[in-house]
Amino acid sequence: MIFEKIHTVPTSDELIDKAFRRATRAKAGKTIRDKDSGMRAHESMIMTSGNILSDNLSNIVRRFPNFDDLPDFYYQLADIVVGVDDLRLALGSVDWASNKLHDISREYVGKIRSSKDPVATRKEAFGRMASIMSTVSKHLIFLNEARNLLRKLPDVRDEPTIVVAGYPNVGKSSFVSMVTGASPEVASYPFTTKGVLIGHFMRGLERYQVIDTPGLLDRPMSERNDVERQAVTAIKYLDAVVLFILDASETCGYEIEDQKRLLDEVVQNFDLPVYVVANKSDHPRFEMPEFVDMNMSTATGENIDSIVDRLVEMIDENKKENEEDQSIFD
Repeated sequence: MIFEKIHTVPTSDELIDKAFRRATRAKAGKTIRDKDSGMRAHESMIMTSGNILSDNLSNIVRRFPNFDDLPDFYYQLADIVVGVDDLRLALGSVDWASNKLHDISREYVGKIRSSKDPVATRKEAFGRMASIMSTVSKHLIFLNEARNLLRKLPDVRDEPTIVVAGYPNVGKSSFVSMVTGASPEVASYPFTTKGVLIGHFMRGLERYQVIDTPGLLDRPMSERNDVERQAVTAIKYLDAVVLFILDASETCGYEIEDQKRLLDEVVQNFDLPVYVVANKSDHPRFEMPEFVDMNMSTATGENIDSIVDRLVEMIDENKKENEEDQSIFD
């Protein structure tokens, strides 16, 4: 997943302790016979500590992705979870500190060579390094918290996608399981306690992913908080079509009128093709609504293959339309 390469971000105190301990070991490895060898030992302490601090901060910045290059879906989720502007500010501050520490170590190596008191000069260098680290302490804490949150985002691939929507107990998870031929992966999702269900299937050489987001696309917008609304909006950035499943037997506990209102909200909030399927056609109370595109039964498998074929066609049609629209602006 795109955020998996981000390592744990150490605190300012941890980095200072690491740098100064290494500096002490660097000095201990030197044989001090005279003033010149003593000066070189203090130079080594400054260079060692400066390099460790500078390199560690630089690595922290490097391991975070370039947010300008993120797929829109992940950019939106990252912005919801931690705030992209706040991330850029923190990373910029850490990058500045890395460069500043590099400059300080070089500056004080030069000072050591003309200093009458190398110990005092080295302590002054250490003091300035500690001061720089203090200025980015809060940013390092923030980046580690952000890292922990970003790593919990689901592994949604940049590939053709079917997003499944509909009220609870209408057969969404059963559909995902049947289509993908296995139990779908349950990935963590920061906007719902139930996680997100992700499965995959192949058509020729193309892989498709099927996503069910319980807790997000299974209730009206009026029942969602602001963050959940944003998370719903982020889904529209996927290369996707929406499969809306309703229970035409109403045994899920929701009447057709309520399910139709949720469908209307999904259509309104997504600039994506929506395919409407009525499930539980095997049930005695099943009645086919007139606004539905197809009926199916996840209990018997009726029409499952035909529905998947149609969804794949819709993805291809939508992709072709988007490419034609893009060519107009190019």
